[in-house]
Amino acid sequence: MTSDAKQTDAVTAETGKLRELITGARFVLFDFDGPICRLFAGHAAEHVAGQLVEWLESRGLRGLLTEEERVHPDPHYVLEAIHRRHPQSDLVTELEERLTQQELKAVASAMPTPYADPLIRTWTTVGGQLAIATNNSARVAAGYLATRGLVSCFAPYVFGRTADLDLLKPHPHCLNQALNAMGADRSLSVMIGDAPSDFLAAQDAGVAFLGYARNEDKEKRLRSVGADIVVNSLEPLLSILRGQA
Repeated sequence: MTSDAKQTDAVTAETGKLRELITGARFVLFDFDGPICRLFAGHAAEHVAGQLVEWLESRGLRGLLTEEERVHPDPHYVLEAIHRRHPQSDLVTELEERLTQQELKAVASAMPTPYADPLIRTWTTVGGQLAIATNNSARVAAGYLATRGLVSCFAPYVFGRTADLDLLKPHPHCLNQALNAMGADRSLSVMIGDAPSDFLAAQDAGVAFLGYARNEDKEKRLRSVGADIVVNSLEPLLSILRGQA
């Protein structure tokens, strides 16, 4: 068999797995930033991380971060670094609220993930129960849904970052919250996420996983932890639900 034929067979097999996964899912957990939107599309995450670092430095706390942490572009990375050194502290609580305020500001310029809105509405129409399980603030996810007219597709099942940062994904806490609230059958449930932490949380929660990767780097990271069904667009999911694929 030629390499091209093998590749075609592999694509066909993954397409079959995708169809089986989507048509069999009755309870769908979405990560927020990635599968639903790019939260920091117009309010750069790097800028937010820098503001958190500047706030710490203004309080004379520069030494709490390593040089790598001070220049890291992910604000969640900065927050978790402080949490590791001062868990459950007032400092972490205030830093988390500052991050939440920046996330709320980002909602206005967030970019919808292509096909996400019609996918969400279609899945609801055909009887799927949807929830959000995210490391972002639940207030932020709910605020974004309101701007897109999608609140009714998820309410009241929006679960996000808690005061205990040890419960962030890859811990399955927010997934378990969503599944338990919906009364979900885990054998009929799927998590859609774009990060290794989403895959690991889904594994621990005992639900299937579908990876969404908007670029090659994200796909490599997902496959490196064992995700075997990864899509680069949500369009195939929408086609399957509409009976077109």
